[in-house]
Amino acid sequence: MSLFKPSLLTLALAAAGASMGAYAVEDDVNNTTADESIEVIKVSGIRRSLQKSQSLKMSNSSVVEAISSEDIGKLPDVSIAESLARLPGIAAQRLDGRANVVSIRGLGPDFTMATLNGREQASINDNRGVEFDQYPSELLDTVVVYKTPDASLMTQAIGGTVDMQTISPLRYGERTIAVNLRGESNDLGALNSGSDDKGYRGSISYIDQFADDTIGIALGYSRMQSPNQEERWQAWGYPEDANGDKILGGAKPYVRSSELERDGVMAVFEYVPNEHYRSVVDVFYTKFYDEQILRGAEIPGAWGGGWANSGTDSISSENGLVTQGIIRDAGILIRNDANTRDANSLSIGWNNEYHINTNWTVEADIAMSKVDRTDIGIETYAGTGRGNGNGVTEDLGFSYNGEGGYNFNPALDYSDPNLIRLGGAFSWGPSIDSNMQDGFINKPEIEDELKSLRLGTTYTFDDGFIHNIEFGVNMTQREKTKDDNGYYLTLKGYDINTAPDYMMTVPEKYLLSPTSLAFFGMGNMLSYDALAFYNDGNYDELDASTVQLDRSVNSWQVEEKVNTFYVKADFETDVGHMPLTGNFGVQAVHTDQSSKGTAATVLADGSIGLTPSYGEDSYLEWLPSFNVALEVAEGQRVVFAAARTLSRARMDKMNANVSYSYDKDGIGGVYYSGSAGNPSLRPWMARQYDISYENYFSDQGYFSIAAYYKDLENYVYDQTAFVDFSEILPGVTPGEEAGEFSSPQNGQGGYVQGIEASISLDFGYFANALEGFGTILNGSYNDSEVKETSQSDPTTLPGLSEKTFNATVYYENSGFEARVSSRYRSEFLGEVTAISLSRVNVNVDAETVVDAQIGYDFGEAGFNSLAGLSVQLQVNNLTNEPFTTYFGEDDREVRDYQNYGRNYMLGANYKF
Repeated sequence: MSLFKPSLLTLALAAAGASMGAYAVEDDVNNTTADESIEVIKVSGIRRSLQKSQSLKMSNSSVVEAISSEDIGKLPDVSIAESLARLPGIAAQRLDGRANVVSIRGLGPDFTMATLNGREQASINDNRGVEFDQYPSELLDTVVVYKTPDASLMTQAIGGTVDMQTISPLRYGERTIAVNLRGESNDLGALNSGSDDKGYRGSISYIDQFADDTIGIALGYSRMQSPNQEERWQAWGYPEDANGDKILGGAKPYVRSSELERDGVMAVFEYVPNEHYRSVVDVFYTKFYDEQILRGAEIPGAWGGGWANSGTDSISSENGLVTQGIIRDAGILIRNDANTRDANSLSIGWNNEYHINTNWTVEADIAMSKVDRTDIGIETYAGTGRGNGNGVTEDLGFSYNGEGGYNFNPALDYSDPNLIRLGGAFSWGPSIDSNMQDGFINKPEIEDELKSLRLGTTYTFDDGFIHNIEFGVNMTQREKTKDDNGYYLTLKGYDINTAPDYMMTVPEKYLLSPTSLAFFGMGNMLSYDALAFYNDGNYDELDASTVQLDRSVNSWQVEEKVNTFYVKADFETDVGHMPLTGNFGVQAVHTDQSSKGTAATVLADGSIGLTPSYGEDSYLEWLPSFNVALEVAEGQRVVFAAARTLSRARMDKMNANVSYSYDKDGIGGVYYSGSAGNPSLRPWMARQYDISYENYFSDQGYFSIAAYYKDLENYVYDQTAFVDFSEILPGVTPGEEAGEFSSPQNGQGGYVQGIEASISLDFGYFANALEGFGTILNGSYNDSEVKETSQSDPTTLPGLSEKTFNATVYYENSGFEARVSSRYRSEFLGEVTAISLSRVNVNVDAETVVDAQIGYDFGEAGFNSLAGLSVQLQVNNLTNEPFTTYFGEDDREVRDYQNYGRNYMLGANYKF
C-alpha cells in the first residue's frame, strides 16, 4: 500500500517489479490499465539500483532498508554481506578476507534472521546465523532488511530480518539473457606451494514469458573459483615478566592460501492464468568447496619456559609491554595444516495465492530448506626432535613491529628437510602418552533441515478505517545435528617402547617448495602436502572422545516445532490533511524444543563413561506489533513502531550434553566439576521502540534519521554455581559434595539503543553541470548495557560496534561509471575460529574497508552495435585494511593480525 503520491519514475519502477516483496503481492491484472499509462523512464546502473531501493523503502509501513540489483545478475557488490554493510545501522564481519555475517543495530548474527523469499533458512553455521557467502549475489534481485517487524513477518529477530528475494519473471516483463564473466587476482601472490592467486566468477541468467504472459520462468547459474591469500600473526597471549611488563607468551604465525569453489542454481516458475490465481515455485541450490592451506610455526615464548625453552629474557619495554627480547634455547614446531569445507544447501518453496473475490484472498506457502556440511581441519607437526627438550635449539630474538605482532631473527634453516622432520616437537599428546601427538584432525559434520507450511487469509474492506485484515498460521519444524569427530594422529613408525624418539624425513613425493614466512622474519619453512600424506595412511588415529572429556560431549541434536498464529490489520485514514497509514497485530508463538546428547563421566579407572541424555521444553510467547506512518508533508513522513520480539538461543547452548569430572585433591574444597547445555533455554526477548523521519525530495534523493530503543527482557549467559554433587551423582564420598557446575541460563537483560542517519544525493538535482555525480552517506551510533544478573557488572554485547559510517561517491553518465565506497566499523566483540574449529568471542579492532570500481556501458554510450555490453574493473580492499583482534583493553596485545591484500576483478557483462 503506497504511502505517497509517487512520481512517474517511482510508478515506473514499481511497475517494473521494484516493489515485489515477499509479504505483499499486488494484483497485476487489476493494475494493468494504470501500468499502461505510465511513461517508463529508462535508468540503469547504480542510479537504477538506488531508485529501486528508495521505492521499496518509501512504500513500506515498517522501518526497512533495501539493496537492489543494478541489472540482471549484478548486485552492487561481489557479496551480499558487503552490500548489506553499506546500509545504515548494519555492519559486516570479515572471515578469511570475505564479509560473510552481519550485525544489525549493534546486535550480532545470533540476533539476526535471514530468509529467502520470506522463508527462514537453514544454516551451514554451527548455530542459526546465516553465512551470506552461501548465496551467490548474481542470482538475487533484491534484499530487504526489516528493522521493525509486523505481525505477518514470520521470521522476527531482535536485531532484524534480512530477506533475500529472487526475481519475478512475469513482473520483469521481457525476455532477457544476461551473461557475466570476471577474472580475479590477489596482489599478495600465491603464498603457499600448490595454491593459486587467480580465479574467476561467471553467471548466466535467462528470463522469459509464455502463453500470453501467464507463464514466466527465470533461470540462473553462477560459478565462482575465488582465491584468497593471507599473512597472519597470531599470539598465544601476554603474561607478565619479572618486572610486571606484558611479554609474549608464544606465537603461531602462518600464511594461508584458500580457494572457494561455489556453484549456484536459481529457478523460478510463475503461473498466473487469470486475475484470481497466482502460483510461484522457486528453487535455490548452492554447492561450495573451500580448501585452505596453512603453513607456519608454533613458537613458545614466556609460557614455554622449562619445557620448550630455558626462559625468555626482556631487553626493552615501552608502556608496560616488552618490545624486544630473546627466547633462550628456543624449540620451534613447524606446522603444515589444511582445512576443507564441503557444503550443499537447497531451498525449495511453493506459494499459491487465490483471490476469491474483491474481498477475500487465501494463501498457502510450503517450503523446505536443507544444508549438509562436512569439514576437515588437519594439523601436522614437524621439528628438530620429538618431545619437550629434544632436538636442535637456538637463541631466538624477537621485537615488536608496532602494528601486527612481533618479528623474529632465526639462525637455523627451518626449510631444511634433513633438520626439520615429521613428528611432534612438543609433548602435547593425551595423558596415556604425552609424546604420541604428531598431528590432529577434526571432522565435524552438520545437518540442518527446516520445513514450513503457512496458511493465511486476507479480507479487504470496501471502505472504512481498516483497509484489510490478515490472519493465519505458520508451522515450522527444524532439526539440526552436529556430529563432532576428532582424532589424535601418530606416525605409524612411532612406538613408546621400541621407537620413542622416532621422527620421519618427509618423503620426496609429498615435499613442496619452501613457504616464505618473511613477513614476520622467520625466512623459509619446510612445506609438504599434509592432506595427501594423511590420506595415504601414514598416521595412526586415536579417537579424542575416548580420552578427552570435553570432546565426548561435542555432538548433539536439537529439534524445534514452532506454530505461529497471527492476525494483522492494515489501516489508512487522514489526520487533518495528512495521510496516516500503518498496521497493528499480534503473534502467538508456541514452541516445542528438544535435544538429544550425551552424559559423560570420568570413571575411577580414568576412562570415560557415556550414556544418552535428553531434554525438552515448551512455551508460548505473545508478540504484539504496531507500525504507523504519518505523511507530514509531500514526500515526508514520520514512522513510529513498537513491538515485542524474540531471537531464539544458540543451538550449541540448547544441547542436552552434560559432563562431570572428579579431582581427588579437592583444590579449594572443590572436588567435582560439571558443565551442560540447556534444552529448556528460552529465547532472548525484547520490547523495542522506533521512530524515524524520512524526507524523499527526489526520485533518487532522500534524507532519514531514526532512533531506536530495545529493552532486553533477558540475556543468555553461562552461569557457574556451587552445587551439592551428592544430589546429582551416586556414591559421592561424604565431605566431598561441593563442586562447580556451569550451564547456559536466561539472565537479567538490559538495553540497546542508538541513532542512525542516512542521505542519498543526486547532485544533478541541484545543478545540470553536476549531472551524473552523487553520494550516499550514512552513520550510526549504538550503545548498550546488559547484565547477566542483577548483581553483575555490565557485559559486552557480541557484535555491537559503537559507531559505523559508510560513504559512497559515484559518477555515472553516458555509459561511464565510477565509484568509491568505504565502510567504517568501530571495535566490537566478534566470533572467530579457535582450537578444534570451535568458535570464541574476541575483541576486534576498528577498521575502514575501501572498495572502488570503474565501468563502461557501450550501449549507454551510444554504440548501438555493442548495445548490452559493459566492462568493469573492481578493486576490493583498496587500502589493504587488516583484520585485527586483541587481548584485553590494550590493542598492542595483538591476538590476530590478518593481512589479506587487494583483490582485483576485471570482467564484462552482456545482456540481450
